[in-house]
Amino acid sequence: MHGDPRSHGLWEASAPPAPPTSPLATDLTADVAVVGAGYTGLSAALHLAGTGRRVAVLEAAQIGFGGSGRNVGLVNAGLWVTPAELQRTLGETRGARLLRQLSDAPGLVFELIDKYRIDCQATRNGTLHCAVGVRGERDIAERARQWHALGAPVELLDAEAAFRLVGTRAYRGALLDRRAGTLQPLAYARGLAAAAMTLGATIHTDSPVVAAEDGGDRWRLRAANGSVTAPWVLVATNAYSRRVWSALRTELVRLPYFNLATAPLPEDIRATILPGRQGLWDTREVLSSLRLDRDGRLVFGSVGALRGAGRFIHRDWGRRALLALFPQLGHVEFEHEWYGWIGMTDDALPRFHRLGRNVVSMSGYNGRGIAPGTSFGRDLARLACGQMDESDSPLPVTTAARPRFRAAKEGYYELGAQVAHLVGARRRPGRRFRRPPDPRAPRPRS
Repeated sequence: MHGDPRSHGLWEASAPPAPPTSPLATDLTADVAVVGAGYTGLSAALHLAGTGRRVAVLEAAQIGFGGSGRNVGLVNAGLWVTPAELQRTLGETRGARLLRQLSDAPGLVFELIDKYRIDCQATRNGTLHCAVGVRGERDIAERARQWHALGAPVELLDAEAAFRLVGTRAYRGALLDRRAGTLQPLAYARGLAAAAMTLGATIHTDSPVVAAEDGGDRWRLRAANGSVTAPWVLVATNAYSRRVWSALRTELVRLPYFNLATAPLPEDIRATILPGRQGLWDTREVLSSLRLDRDGRLVFGSVGALRGAGRFIHRDWGRRALLALFPQLGHVEFEHEWYGWIGMTDDALPRFHRLGRNVVSMSGYNGRGIAPGTSFGRDLARLACGQMDESDSPLPVTTAARPRFRAAKEGYYELGAQVAHLVGARRRPGRRFRRPPDPRAPRPRS
C-alpha cells in the first residue's frame, strides 16, 4: 500500500479491491464526521448509515491502512488481561458490562460478515491460546477457570489434545475459545467500507484532517482541499493518530508486530498443521502467532519491526522457529512479509475519551482490534445518535495522558525483540528434528 510491500504484505495481495474512493475536494455537510477508516471508524459509519444518518469518513491514507489492515486476523473475545484483572481495574459494574460486550463482540463481527456478504475468508472454528512451559500451563488454566465462572464456551486442552489441533508437541496445553475465529483483516475492513457506502456513507481517502474548528453548534474539519461540517465528530485513529488529536498517539506505547507468510503448503503437509483451521498465539513474553490462510499459507508473526537489522533477524528467526515447530516443512521460504504498530495502554484496557463538545474517541486496543474495534465503533454510533449515553459505556470517560518513558519503552520493545529473536529457536548441538506423526492418525492402543 502506497508502494510499500512491507506495509500490508499478503493481505493486500489477496484482498478483494477496496471500494472506489477519492480525496476530499469540496465542502460537505454531514450529521456525523468520522475520522479514521479502520474497524472502529468503519463500524461506526456502517451503523450510522444504517439509521439514515449522513456520514462522512475522512481517512489520512487508505481504508485499513493502520492496524486494521496489518494484523494477524484473529477474531478473539476478551483482552490480553484476565477477566479478574479487568474487573479489578474497572470495578464490578463496568467490568461485568465490558466482559459481556467483549464476549459478544466476535459474534457481532461474524454477523456483519454474513449480513453484508463480506468476502474476507471468515472461519469461526475458535482460537487457541497455547501454553509454553509450566508457567504458560498455569496461565491458561487460570484463564479457563475465570472464563468458565462467567459461562464462556472455552475448553482447557491437555498437551495431547493440543497436539491433535496444532500438529506440534511444543505446547503443554491450550485454551480453545469457541466464540472466536479468523478472517482476512484487510478484506474485512474493505468489506465494512463497501457496506457503509452502499447504505449512503461517504468515504474520502488520502484526506488527513489538518484542523478542527468548533463553530458552537457544529464542527468544521478541514483537509487540504475541502472540509466536512457536522455536529458530531467520532475519532477512530488509534496508534496511527497524528496532527489534530495527536494526544491519542502519545498516550499509547507503540509495539511493533510483524507477519511472515509462506507459499501455499502441499496438501499432505497442510493436513498436519492446524487441521481445524484455528488461529493460535502462545504464552511467551515475546509471543508468536500462527494461522493458515484460505490457500494454505502459514502466516507466522511475532513482536518486532521489519526495518534495519530487524528485517533480517526476524526473518531468520521465523525460519528457525517454524522448523522447530513443524520439521516436516523442510526448507522454509516466505512469499510475503509486513509489519505495523499496536497501541498499548498502561493497564492493557482500551480508552474512551471526550475530546471536545460532541467529539469522542475509542482507542488503545492492545492488539485486540478486530472484535472490540467493531463493537466500540457501534457504541460511538449509538452515542452520536442519542441511542446511548456516556454512562452506558463499559469504559469510563478519561483524559488522554502521556505515559512515562514512552519513547524509551518503544525503543526497548523493538530492540528487545531483535535480541530475543537473534538467539531464539536455535538448534542445540547434536539435536535432530523428527517429523511428528499426523495429528489425524489414531493413537496406538496400549
